Amino acid sequence: MTIRLLLADDQALVRGALSALLALEPDLEVVAEVGAGDLVLEAVREHRPDVALLDVEMPGLDGIAAAALVRAEFPDVRVLIVTTFGRPGYLRRALQAGASGFVVKDTPAAELADAVRRVHAGLRVVDPALATDSLIAGESPLTGRETEVLQAAQDGSSVAAMAAKLFLSEGTVRNHLSSAIGKTGATNRAEAVLIADGNGWL
Repeated sequence: MTIRLLLADDQALVRGALSALLALEPDLEVVAEVGAGDLVLEAVREHRPDVALLDVEMPGLDGIAAAALVRAEFPDVRVLIVTTFGRPGYLRRALQAGASGFVVKDTPAAELADAVRRVHAGLRVVDPALATDSLIAGESPLTGRETEVLQAAQDGSSVAAMAAKLFLSEGTVRNHLSSAIGKTGATNRAEAVLIADGNGWL
């Protein structure tokens, strides 16, 4: 039986390499490739893969959000996150979004193929080192609104611009920033963004 695969990665070289490696396996077939997260669901509808291999950081929609959409509409399609960024928060969020597995891109080809087979069989596959880091790091201490405010702060926007973007008052934005800075142990908002992003909370 052939396992049909969809690959989603914004780097064409990485996508091509993954496709070539997986195509060497007699029971795996890459039926679709996309370079942006917002193209994933449409490709799943069109090609009906058994397993979707998604990167986390992609334009349009990140892989975790794309995983949630795929799982909501096609619960039989398994999702395996394959990413450069092995951040504990990403792992937790991916599993909450319905992903069945999470591996990093430097996983040997044979192990990646095995991960695909195991996910397809209904098993959960998680990089062991990342699973340990995730347990140690724990869940994000940030509320949903604090997370949104830090995401809005990533590009260095002023408080006024952030308030307009989020439809909040400037005072409310300052309060959420202050709380997020305290919870991350940062000394300023730029540092809070770096810490939260580094843990995969954003």
